Amino acid sequence: MTNPESNKNTVRQFFEMAFNEKKPEEAVSRYMGSYYRQHNPQAGDGPEAFTGYVRYFAGEYPNMKVHIKRMIAEGDLVAVHSNMVLQPGERGQAVMDIFRLEDGKIVEHWDVIQDVPETAANMNTMF
Repeated sequence: MTNPESNKNTVRQFFEMAFNEKKPEEAVSRYMGSYYRQHNPQAGDGPEAFTGYVRYFAGEYPNMKVHIKRMIAEGDLVAVHSNMVLQPGERGQAVMDIFRLEDGKIVEHWDVIQDVPETAANMNTMF
């Protein structure tokens, strides 16, 4: 049975461990399913490709932080709206990730990434 709240918690813990704590291998071990299908064209399928991508990214941006702003879950899908800041003091990027879970484990991922601009045509923030 799918539990959206439990799925949100899994995805939150996965994010914190993989990106903010820089422990992608442990995140994969705890929260990823037996397979991982990736829809970001810059990353490969599978847990090894995920850990390699995160290790590379963390090496390039050792001070990177992902700040989760909101999460929405429905059925086996969890959407995460976050601010990914590569260097302290930067505006960062607005990111929308969508994860699909099976049996409480992450098995599929999509994302859309947009730079946070210096100025905007309105007074609303991206978050």
